[in-house]
Amino acid sequence: MGKGRLEAFSDGVIAILITIMVLEMKVPHGADPSALRPILPIFLSYVLSFVFIAIYWNNHHHLFQAVRQVRGSALWANVHLLFWLSLIPFVTGWMGENWAEGEAWPVALYGVVMLGAGVAYYVLSQVLVAHHGQESTLARAVGRDEKGKISLLIYLCAVPLAFVDARIACGLYVLVAVIWLIPDRRIERALAGGTEP
Repeated sequence: MGKGRLEAFSDGVIAILITIMVLEMKVPHGADPSALRPILPIFLSYVLSFVFIAIYWNNHHHLFQAVRQVRGSALWANVHLLFWLSLIPFVTGWMGENWAEGEAWPVALYGVVMLGAGVAYYVLSQVLVAHHGQESTLARAVGRDEKGKISLLIYLCAVPLAFVDARIACGLYVLVAVIWLIPDRRIERALAGGTEP
């Protein structure tokens, strides 16, 4: 089956998630800049989560450039990814309200959700590669996915570290975002050198 509906549905869900996150930010009471101080942790959590959602959207878009068609297994793998992404507004709000006080559980749960999303994205890419074959442009583009595996390892470290110091875990989440903000040209290179659409 074609991939268009899957991409359109995913784009719609991701747009809704960003909207939900921004609507969760409450307008401060007061008109001077000091009124913004109490919502600064919430805003920083929002920025981090916005960056993560943008990274997932960007990588999802690039991944599907190399996909010719999808099967039911890919639809389910994609919904699995969207499930984890749909939890981001909740954990963003909870972490934003509590990380500045060093509360471990909200920061740890944020990492669990990010780990779940990372695993789900990896599963989606592997399901698509299995469908297209190991010699496909998609398989060459995905490669060994070292950045993805490193990210999962960082999340696995960050979750328990949240109980040592929540700021360390938050720093590791920022590190993952920075790793992914560095452009990854695997798919563009594979498409430029491949013969598949």
